[in-house]
Amino acid sequence: MPRWKAKQYKVKPVEECTIGIVGMGLMGGAIAMALRNRCGVAQDKVLACDINENVLALAEQAGLIAKGFAIGKASGLAGEMLAACDVVFLCIGPAALITFLEQWEHSFKTGALITDIAGVKGTVAAKAEQFRADIDFIPGHPMAGAEGGGFAGAARCDFRGKNYILTPLTRNKPENLLFLKDLIRRMGFGRITETSAVDHDRKIAFTSQLCHVMAAALIDCEADTAIARFGGGSFEDFTRIAMLNAPLWAELFTANRQVLLERINQFETSLDALKTFIQDGRTAELEQRLAAVRDRREKIGNNSP
Repeated sequence: MPRWKAKQYKVKPVEECTIGIVGMGLMGGAIAMALRNRCGVAQDKVLACDINENVLALAEQAGLIAKGFAIGKASGLAGEMLAACDVVFLCIGPAALITFLEQWEHSFKTGALITDIAGVKGTVAAKAEQFRADIDFIPGHPMAGAEGGGFAGAARCDFRGKNYILTPLTRNKPENLLFLKDLIRRMGFGRITETSAVDHDRKIAFTSQLCHVMAAALIDCEADTAIARFGGGSFEDFTRIAMLNAPLWAELFTANRQVLLERINQFETSLDALKTFIQDGRTAELEQRLAAVRDRREKIGNNSP
């Protein structure tokens, strides 16, 4: 990758930025790995804070961060980190993120660029709009992950070719948005989509949250734990995401519940139609509906990266 030239931006080149990561779980760890291994950011330029001191020690031993700051052990530690950072990734859930910002808003370095990875954007974007005028907060959502959760799974979280969604605000500086997009691409993401927080939450309720609800319901309705012996791949592929981080996904489902419930109702309508065709033995109509589904899926595939 070519070195970024300072004259391209009003911000520093990424190699000269001190970057902070709040939350060294699955995504925080994966972002640290991408910064170190793909973006040319030196270890002494990456800091992190987390409530788990053991995770911070592991990240430091792995060469991912220069120093970890334990949240909760001393009231000023997170503030010490934030005051040193030019760029901050907030890698915690929506509710914890809002609480963190309320507690530490005045500790961020003047002129810092902040972004987040939260799976719902409505409350985050509203908070970002009200944030300090001398801080540029660009909400975002990397569409990547791995089974389970936690720092131990970070190495399995592959960003290459994945989607990244940004919900910029009118207050965001164009040069900072350009900086962040370039950094995201260098981390390996294949496509960046800009949209509103409302549009994000509606579409993500379908492409992500509904899928997790369906996978969870499928596993929940069958008690036979040996049933995978009869799987041919489709069962395994579909239910992989049922191995989820339960606290995080419960929060995401309820935080976006109005839109998610609309999407569940939408799915139930289609499921009921297929159920009726099967129940009544209406093979021709069932075949026609399945063919239409296949054609629509092909069109969706053509719009993928």
